[in-house]
Parts: sequence; C-alpha cells; structure tokens
Amino acid sequence: WQKFLGFNRDAYWPVHFSSRINQPKNVLLGVDTAPGYEPGCYIQAIGPVKIGSYTQVAANVGIISANHYLGDLRKHSSAPGVEIGAYCWLGMGCVILPGVQLGDFTIVGANAVVTQSFPDGHCVIVGSPARKVKDLSISECNRFENELPYHGYISAKRFAAYRKKRLRV
Repeated sequence: WQKFLGFNRDAYWPVHFSSRINQPKNVLLGVDTAPGYEPGCYIQAIGPVKIGSYTQVAANVGIISANHYLGDLRKHSSAPGVEIGAYCWLGMGCVILPGVQLGDFTIVGANAVVTQSFPDGHCVIVGSPARKVKDLSISECNRFENELPYHGYISAKRFAAYRKKRLRV
C-alpha cells in the first residue's frame, strides 16, 4: 500500500501509513527488520541508521540520528548516527538518540530514552535516561535465521547490489 498510496514511498521495507521515515536512503536494515511497520514510529535518518537482523521495533518508537546545531537550528549534525545490533527489541514508545550504539540482544523498555551506548548488548535497559537493569545470559540468547532471508522487500541475494546502487550507508 505504501507504494500505491505514496507514503514512505522510498523505504525498501514495509512501513505503516502512520509512521514516518525521513531519509530512508540512510537506513541500513538487516534481515526481517522493519522499523515503522508498527504504527506511529518516527525514524529520522539524516545521519546513518543501521539496524541488525531480526530486531523488533514496537509502535511509537523514535530513532533520531542527528541533532540540531545549537547556534543555528536550521542545520543538523549527523555524525555518527545510530547503530542497533541484531536480535534487539525496542519497546513501545522508546526513543533512541544520536550517537547511540546498542549491541546484539539489547532489550529497550517501553518509553525509555536512550542517551548513551550499550555496545556489549545482552542486556535490558529501561528509564529516562536509560540504564541497565539486567544482563542476559549469552548462552540463552537464540540466534535463529529465516529460511528465506529478506531485507524488507529485497531478497538477501540481491541486497548487496541494491545497497550499492540506492543506499548511502
């Protein structure tokens, strides 16, 4: 529907009509990951946004990759963007701010505001600002794979060529 109706037309993955993807060419998604599939999400990808395979993004999640310059609010500072690992779960209403890196198997609680990185992953983070409340056992974290892997609408076999031709990340 998004291609037919024209909302989020440039996104290469399914996006709910009430979600907004800003600069989808700066978004690199792993297999079976679709931020904005749930309603009310906002992905601001002025800087690069990288999200690993099998990461689940709940409704009303915000991912912000760039801040305004304090001296001139018309301009943005885009480096270094946002990087979210594989097998993560972003709970409803959470916000991921610029420069944040989350390692694999990071669970972000509902309404958390993530202002700092948790690059080692395997943890649960909650609150505003987010803080670690639990470590996950690496041996209990299951790295499954789909039989037919797709990056949004594009098969994994064709994704490298698509990325080279159409994405900036």
